[in-house]
Amino acid sequence: MLALLGLLTVLVLLAGIMSNRLSPLVALIAIPVIAALIGGFAPELGGFMVNGVKNIAPVAGMFVFAILFFGILTDAGTLDPIINRILKVVGNNPVRIVIGTAVLAAIVHLDGSGAVTFMVTIPALLPLYERLNIDRRILACVVAMAAGVGNMLPWGGPVLRAAAALEVPVMDLYLPLLPVQLTGFAFVLLCAWWLGKRAGASVDFQSVASGHATALPTPDSKEVTPENDIRRPHLFWINIALIIVVIGTMISSLLAPVACFMLGTIIALLINYPSSKQQRERIDAHAKAALLMASVLFAAGVFTGIMNGTGMLKAMATFAADHIPSSAATHLPFLLGLVSTPLSLLFDPDSFYFGVMPVLGQVVQAHGGSAIEVAYAATMGQMTVGFPISPLTPATFLLVGLCKIELGAHQRFTLPFLMATSILMTFVAVALGLFPL
Repeated sequence: MLALLGLLTVLVLLAGIMSNRLSPLVALIAIPVIAALIGGFAPELGGFMVNGVKNIAPVAGMFVFAILFFGILTDAGTLDPIINRILKVVGNNPVRIVIGTAVLAAIVHLDGSGAVTFMVTIPALLPLYERLNIDRRILACVVAMAAGVGNMLPWGGPVLRAAAALEVPVMDLYLPLLPVQLTGFAFVLLCAWWLGKRAGASVDFQSVASGHATALPTPDSKEVTPENDIRRPHLFWINIALIIVVIGTMISSLLAPVACFMLGTIIALLINYPSSKQQRERIDAHAKAALLMASVLFAAGVFTGIMNGTGMLKAMATFAADHIPSSAATHLPFLLGLVSTPLSLLFDPDSFYFGVMPVLGQVVQAHGGSAIEVAYAATMGQMTVGFPISPLTPATFLLVGLCKIELGAHQRFTLPFLMATSILMTFVAVALGLFPL
């Protein structure tokens, strides 16, 4: 009975979120609360919710301050010289342009936001593609690949959600994935080189030389606007050093991730915006994004707290374990890794990482594996590599809109490259012993 109640809870959660009838915040709190009341857990309900929120607090705190940290440094113009330099280096060489696209997208995606990556990268490079008559699908594809692999960062949504759902420290989950992510980036650059070579065959260099193509705006030809008043170009190297110190400290585990980003945010504010008025303005500018994601993570804590506290998650896993052969269960993470990218077309990150993944993790654990193996496998593609083609992600529509292409054309062109990236990383993860073949 408890397993059935848990299954219904997960199914209703998935249906509510995927049909857009309920927001993730409402679904993650209301549905498990109702299920707990139906199951007769009313006296313990408050304790389950509080325990879940306590477990999620470090992850939510890290995400909030990561958004503020990178947002403040972006406002200060820290990325501007890098973007300008890349634009100057690539020139009119298609191979350099496409590789530069991947590098620029990877750098901008350090803030973990797909929407920001697309809004910064595509307008900067689209005139180059149009000037040289390079297929805009290549621009969308390469940006999607770089942002997708970049979404595996510890402050990216999927890794945060996976860590929160399994209640493990986010760096314990991410550090073993780092070599996999670096391999993925190397493959993205290789694909960018190949796409650039292919694009070079269609470039009309005579038209470019004669000036009949669209003029390329120079990076320095910006109008002076109120936004430019917040730029701090003279602090570029100090801000770069701050980023290196914060990320290095976090990866080395000298401080907890939430503490790294808290201290980094404070230092970034004091260095770039010393007045209290400026500090409030910069925090307000990024508060909406930070609050939105933090609220979803706390709601996820409520969901996992109730599902674990009532025993529904364990009951579902026990039932599934009794009906799945041991030989099949041991291969579950590998199979999940292979199909993780197309799963982004079916499940949004909240419904998958908080509804589906914990159940799969319990099944693997029941057969002698570790639940974290499922998390490793999921991050090979589910809303990491796969997010830029998913219709469940608003940023996907921003990507195709900025590139002036249709979603279907983008999906058909880009999906094979994303699948190849995801499958390669899956085999690398197997070679590193993150989960068995």
